[in-house]
Amino acid sequence: MTELTHPPTEAAVVNEAAPAPRPARGPGRSRAATWRRYVLPPIGAAVLGVVIWQLVIVLFDIPTYLLPGPADVWSALTTEAGSIAAAAKVTMQEAALGFVLAMVSGFAAALFMARWNIAERGLYPYLVLLQTVPIVAVAPLFVVWFGAGITTNALVAAMIAVFPIAANTLQGLKSTDRNLVQLYRMAGAPERVQMFSLRVPAALPQILTGLRIASGASVIGAIVGEFVAGIGGGEGGLGYVITLDATQLRTPELFVAVLMASAVSLILFGIVAAVEGQLLKRWHESALPTEE
Repeated sequence: MTELTHPPTEAAVVNEAAPAPRPARGPGRSRAATWRRYVLPPIGAAVLGVVIWQLVIVLFDIPTYLLPGPADVWSALTTEAGSIAAAAKVTMQEAALGFVLAMVSGFAAALFMARWNIAERGLYPYLVLLQTVPIVAVAPLFVVWFGAGITTNALVAAMIAVFPIAANTLQGLKSTDRNLVQLYRMAGAPERVQMFSLRVPAALPQILTGLRIASGASVIGAIVGEFVAGIGGGEGGLGYVITLDATQLRTPELFVAVLMASAVSLILFGIVAAVEGQLLKRWHESALPTEE
């Protein structure tokens, strides 16, 4: 007896065509995927770089005073750990203070220029001029005005870091959707409300991009200030240590100081990136997880 068959219903066709739902990832799998995606690649690149570094020294028989090997740098780090940590702390304080000064002044200048077009036309050229001034030439003036020490170094750091913050913030404030601005105006919202409830939140990605750039620039400014101002009667920072090691041809110690300067930059950058992730993770495309 022949079995009767019925054509599949529309719901059955849709169910067969739809892919099977993926099993939900547990916290352990998500953490492992994060490590594979974000932590292992830089660690692998660092290990490969150290191996190539050591091979170059062995193959070309380079003396330590020209290029120390990884073992020499590690030995210098363990020997000078206390003094290098104290110098890094001084540089961190100067860079953090300069970063905060640049953030406050750069954000205020951008608000001022975004609110009044005549202020932008009058001030922006001088902001660009400030960025083009050689900081090494200006730093001695700061020493004359404020004396050698943490104040001068922080001001030099702020001078370098203020431009990326002001420029990116201004660009973000001017890029607000015009339809939304018109909507606020039609609702009778005053300029202050438009600025702080619409323009500033919409400009957060650009503002945080400027802060990320400024975090590294502030460390460079602090070290340049230390090159010029020295210790100023207090404890010397990494710039002072680099200058001292270079004059005494202590190359492994100099490498350690440079690596610590990079570590200070990474710490500031990491703090800004963490704040950025918290502020943007729920709504901006740049902070959403990527699909691979």
